Amino acid sequence: MTRTLATERRAARAGKATSAVAFLHGYGADANDLIGLADPLAPHLPETVFLAADAPEPCRGNPFGRQWFPIPWLDGSSQEEAAAGMAQAAADLDAWIDGLLADEGLTPDRLILFGFSQGTMMALHVAPRRAEAVAGIVAFSGRLLVPEQLAAEAVSRPPVLLVHGDADPVVPFEDMRLAGEALVGAGFETYGHVMRGEGHTISMEGLSVAAGFIRDRFGVAEPG
Repeated sequence: MTRTLATERRAARAGKATSAVAFLHGYGADANDLIGLADPLAPHLPETVFLAADAPEPCRGNPFGRQWFPIPWLDGSSQEEAAAGMAQAAADLDAWIDGLLADEGLTPDRLILFGFSQGTMMALHVAPRRAEAVAGIVAFSGRLLVPEQLAAEAVSRPPVLLVHGDADPVVPFEDMRLAGEALVGAGFETYGHVMRGEGHTISMEGLSVAAGFIRDRFGVAEPG
């Protein structure tokens, strides 16, 4: 059984949406942490609806936030708990994606998954295992879980943009290279952007690169 994920939504500026961006937040945050990115992105994507999901569990390391799954070195959980939590969260996210596509009347090729930190881990794990490819994955400041399993388990191969700060003290910058190598090795069209001097964040520079990637995937020209 899957759990229902609370959702924040920002309607498309043009009215009827022809595409969607789904934000997946990091450990200890919630949907409100990323839904505000709709404000700078919407002018570039007027026919796009923006949605953000709350992760399914209260965060063990932050009572005011949410988590997709426990992280042993942060909250004292066991590796078994983390693995089981990730598997359940993957099923929850998969069901949420199905629901939002149905609710918005869109096909998977009109959806971008936009993750940050633990949300990136979820996007990179779930999207390749879905039968139909989403339009793309924007992956900020995260890592690819079980990279050794990707090539064997990938069912679809959406394009991926990896963005990471080279001064990230939370998720090591090296994880960007490891993810990129595994994705390319598994046949994914993979792009990378380094946020120079940045930590564990989404910089305006990085967001601008992400906006360009999303427009390309949706076939949207830059306004003006």
